[in-house]
Amino acid sequence: MYSKPPASNKPAITFGTPVEPVQVRLQKAMALHQSGQLAQAKTLYEGILATQPRNADALSLLAIVATQTRDYPLALETINKAIKINPANAGYYLNRGAAQKELKMLTEAVASFDKAIALKPDYAEAYSNRGIVQKELKQIDAAIASLDRAIALKPGHAEAYWNKSNALLISGDYERGWPLYEWRWKLNDPNFVPRNYTQPLWLGLESVQGKTVYLYGEQGLGDTLQLCRYAKLVKDLGARVVMEVPLPLKSLLQRIDGVDEWVLTGTPPPTFDYHCPLVSLPLALKTTLSTIPGQEPYLHSNELLRAQWSQHLGPRTVPRVGLVWSGNPVQLNDHNRSIPLERLLAYLPPGLEYVSLQKDPREADRATLSACATVRHLGDDFKNYDDTAAVCALMDVVVSVCTSVAHLSAGLGCTTWVLLAYNSDWRWLHDRTDSPWYPSAQLYRQATPGDWSEPMSRLQNDLVKLAGQFPGATPV
Repeated sequence: MYSKPPASNKPAITFGTPVEPVQVRLQKAMALHQSGQLAQAKTLYEGILATQPRNADALSLLAIVATQTRDYPLALETINKAIKINPANAGYYLNRGAAQKELKMLTEAVASFDKAIALKPDYAEAYSNRGIVQKELKQIDAAIASLDRAIALKPGHAEAYWNKSNALLISGDYERGWPLYEWRWKLNDPNFVPRNYTQPLWLGLESVQGKTVYLYGEQGLGDTLQLCRYAKLVKDLGARVVMEVPLPLKSLLQRIDGVDEWVLTGTPPPTFDYHCPLVSLPLALKTTLSTIPGQEPYLHSNELLRAQWSQHLGPRTVPRVGLVWSGNPVQLNDHNRSIPLERLLAYLPPGLEYVSLQKDPREADRATLSACATVRHLGDDFKNYDDTAAVCALMDVVVSVCTSVAHLSAGLGCTTWVLLAYNSDWRWLHDRTDSPWYPSAQLYRQATPGDWSEPMSRLQNDLVKLAGQFPGATPV
């Protein structure tokens, strides 16, 4: 899971004594803002600034809206105006750091948080957000120190604990990282809502011999594909395992080991004794880097579907390369992990057959596909992940950004080349070209935040080598 962004929606603002009508309008705008009506709040903030362009509070709040709606250039421009008007407001520097972080101005973001701390030494949020950015800069010790300071200033600071867990996990310190990852349940985040079952949560302390354990996903499909391997370990403890599965994964996951009964997401579960989300199973089973279970392949494609897709693809005359270049656009980190297809195409050498496994391409990418004769698009024909798995199994290599297909392909044991942003998710660790979770995966990481040219150049070189290894290949 990607680290939670700076808490830019919680600025520290000291109001002066503005003219009453403006204050009333500002309070109304803030009420809309806090209720999530961002467009309406933005309109009111802009209306205030039309008559009072030096209203620093309105500028700061408008910057927060811009950050929340991912208009980061506007956020930075606006908050800088507020700082010029009132350079002594620590909250403004917190908000500037939030925008700078998203613009990949990481060193500048740290400086903004430093300034906030200088103005307000007990500013737990500034320490916490500085730690997040230091983690992104791969300054793990400094990040943990900042997060520890936030926790000392504000005991029970869930975001600081959770971000500390991410820093520990990405550095491979699973023993300390997994317990702190449970702080996600205390975040004010709709992605982490605990299930209120009357049965107890199982985190490995109780014996499950002869008990029924209910497993379920909580985050994205990629997490489910990565961590469903743990079902067999729970089964090996003597439990009866019931697992919840989302519809797109149902037919695929029914072939994994260790599950006695399947429940479709949205359907009431049967009677059980304990429950555990999949992402908590590494804690329950005390996983370390050296004990990661279920070495691939633990996922299996459907033989009949493989045959059908093989016939659809036709004879293989050159190596086949599956492509996935973008993830879910609503995912908070998507602007960092996804790549425009047009940019990827520039790095694809001739001598290979390229097959798009991309489901629901974005409008610009779909236009690129329509005009592209070098990529065969199959993703729109996939009914579910069983189809995707079958086609992955027919590829010589699957090239994917950090999305569910990367986990699917690698879990199948297919050769998988993963393009990763500079600050990747915890599961890929820091500065490795391999993955202890997926022996068949090879990682291509950004060396500089936001710069895909270096990893894609390495990818291009490896694709050229792949083309040259095929019998009868013409040198590229």
